[in-house]
Amino acid sequence: MPCLYGSKCNRISPMVRNEFFRGVRDTFPLLLGAFPFGLLYGTLAVSSGLSIKAALAMSAFVFAGSSQFIAVGLVAAGAPVSIIILTTFVVNLRHMLYSAALLPDLKKLHQRWRFILAFFLTDETFAVSALRYRKNDSSSYKHFYQLGSSLAMYFNWQFWCAAGLVVGSRIPDAQAWGLDVAMIVTFIGMTIPYIKNSPMVMAVLTSGAVSLMTWQFPYKLGLIVAAISGILAGILLERIESAKKSLEKRGV
Repeated sequence: MPCLYGSKCNRISPMVRNEFFRGVRDTFPLLLGAFPFGLLYGTLAVSSGLSIKAALAMSAFVFAGSSQFIAVGLVAAGAPVSIIILTTFVVNLRHMLYSAALLPDLKKLHQRWRFILAFFLTDETFAVSALRYRKNDSSSYKHFYQLGSSLAMYFNWQFWCAAGLVVGSRIPDAQAWGLDVAMIVTFIGMTIPYIKNSPMVMAVLTSGAVSLMTWQFPYKLGLIVAAISGILAGILLERIESAKKSLEKRGV
């Protein structure tokens, strides 16, 4: 467990350990969703033409399940490199929103800490960490909670992706098994608690509707269109509501 506090580590280690393992514990139920998705990624990575080393490197250094899955599909479809980069970039744009949401809680940390936590940030870790940061208690080491969650997700993902590479070729037609539904259910479960206002509802409904209308677009471009449409719809409604509140305060 990294320590960036120098000689103070001996005094704070009990609190650090408590936060760290609490993050691991709270993330444990979400690890199950990565199990079938990781197996499927490993299986499809090999069948798409990626070498084992390339597939493992993608998991280790990209560490973004949905983007890896999409990239593998695009590689198998023979998509241009520019399309692969653009699609995975748009899919990962949500991490900018995650970072912005956590910034008030992390801005006082050393830059090394922010770099480490940014690399390991995933949907699951954001979901549990955001709730932890918003709890009103005196703990000054909540970032160790996020670190515990992050490392649990990271090593879990590496293990199942490697397992998929090893045994995936022995599973006949693994994609037809529908194993990826576990990740979809996990994402839905993580998303629902955050849909608390009308802009969020609008973003979800718009992106869902657009994705249904554009799912046949080549190279999964419909995903890009749906994501951008949902974001723009949510922002637009939020601005409209803010403008209405401003007018009401001025008595217009």
